[in-house]
Amino acid sequence: MRKQVRILGVPIDMISQEEAFQKLVLFLEGSSIKKIYTPNPEIVMLAQEDQRLLKVIEGADLVLPDGIGLLIASKIKGLGLKERVTGVDTMDRLLNYCGDKKRSIYLLGGKPGTAEIACKNIEQQYPGIKIAGLHHGYFQEADENEIIADINAAAPDLLFVCLGAPKQEKWIDRYQDQLNCKIAMGVGGSVDIYAGTAKRAPVIFQKVGLEWFYRLMKEPWRMKRMMVLPKFLIQVIVKQ
Repeated sequence: MRKQVRILGVPIDMISQEEAFQKLVLFLEGSSIKKIYTPNPEIVMLAQEDQRLLKVIEGADLVLPDGIGLLIASKIKGLGLKERVTGVDTMDRLLNYCGDKKRSIYLLGGKPGTAEIACKNIEQQYPGIKIAGLHHGYFQEADENEIIADINAAAPDLLFVCLGAPKQEKWIDRYQDQLNCKIAMGVGGSVDIYAGTAKRAPVIFQKVGLEWFYRLMKEPWRMKRMMVLPKFLIQVIVKQ
């Protein structure tokens, strides 16, 4: 049975990395599209002011706790989240699975040319995987019917939507009834990681939940965005 907690009103699944992966494998064997989102504190804070985003997250089939701040909030309030389950780590496991099982993916997002590079690297890194299609994320609303037609003609098992939050979540929700795939998952900047235009923090930073700090050291212009974490924790203490 699915168990969730609410952090500042946003539902988060109480699930481990392994449990999430096993559930996603089951989704791949299903007959209807499943929506997967990976909120972090920044997205939770956005949902405080954006009721549309909150409804979209509430309608997801799986909401993964991406972001160390969610685990800290859970500990502060004794909510019982099991562990951090990041979008990029989950994507990696799914790509491995697709390679082993000869399943197909479609990559939507990134700057023009980035998705092509990412897909070439994915093909090399995960032998056996099928790249059903790709499209950059710099499109207009007038282009969306054509993009959806391309996705549906490709009929991928997995659609990775890398448009950034909250655009990707709202996009998936808006077109869920028109998309021909088993899983549609919002994975933000993962396309840049697989293209090699962005790098993850060293493993030691990942293990202690300090990827955000590493990113801040490398990209100090992110300071304004990073300030959402203390604001988030204050909200949790005061309101939760």
